[in-house]
Amino acid sequence: MARREEETALDTHLATGHTTVARAWAVERQDGVRLGFTDHDRDFAFEGVTFRAGTGLSARALQQGTGLSVDNSEAMGALSDPGVTESDIAAGRYDDARVTVWLVNWANVAARRVLFRGHIGEIRRAEGAFHAELRGLSERLNRPLGRVYQKSCTAVLGDASCRADLGVPGYAWEGPVTEVASGRRFVLGPMGGFDPDWFARGALKMLGGPAEGLGGAIKRDRMAGDLRVVELWEPVRADIVAGDPVRIVAGCDKRLETCRLKFDNILNFQGFPDIPGEDWLMVHPTGAKALGGGSRR
Repeated sequence: MARREEETALDTHLATGHTTVARAWAVERQDGVRLGFTDHDRDFAFEGVTFRAGTGLSARALQQGTGLSVDNSEAMGALSDPGVTESDIAAGRYDDARVTVWLVNWANVAARRVLFRGHIGEIRRAEGAFHAELRGLSERLNRPLGRVYQKSCTAVLGDASCRADLGVPGYAWEGPVTEVASGRRFVLGPMGGFDPDWFARGALKMLGGPAEGLGGAIKRDRMAGDLRVVELWEPVRADIVAGDPVRIVAGCDKRLETCRLKFDNILNFQGFPDIPGEDWLMVHPTGAKALGGGSRR
């Protein structure tokens, strides 16, 4: 049924004065996991998602405007193993997850209307419950956009602007973790062919174990004999043990020389290496032959 037909069916149902409506939330995490919740007392399903009852999920009144002001709300629910767990929240699996909220006729789920689309913002958890801030789509309009005129590259390594192919051998390594220190420092097995600091400013991603799908930006990359020690800016917020598989990707310091020599990608460099610096503003015409800055006497 088309979206307009779904909304018309819901309007017809609401006009009867005897309604069987509930709210439904669909949450899609960054790792692709989709979860459904409802404040009704029975499960129902549509659009490939089962909306489960018994989660204790509820929401405050939704603030919406006709202009570009940010729509916002807050969802509250119970922490439970089959639903939202405290460990997943602590690990950041719900950070910036996409949220869609419907008003739906639970007796005929084909009659429904989207009330809200947005993302999860800050999440608070306490005493077996969580409070998730819901930020509307217009919230992203507050972010600055456009090109920045600077000497260093503004692209993210491997994105649509950069176009560097990180699948080429030599730009990534996969293997088991040899040793873990506080979720921030990892000792990796021998890997030949990579220069020192090759992975600094790169990225690490866990490929298995309890922390699968999580990772972070690499702060330092150094050698320790035949082994390699990689340190992240922030610790991975999940349990990692020796033997868990990991993938690390080469880093880029955004300089023109690095783009040309390390990635052979200078045609896609998004910086302005020849832009005059601030000292150029202080230059003025002069007929003097001695320009060293010393005394002329």
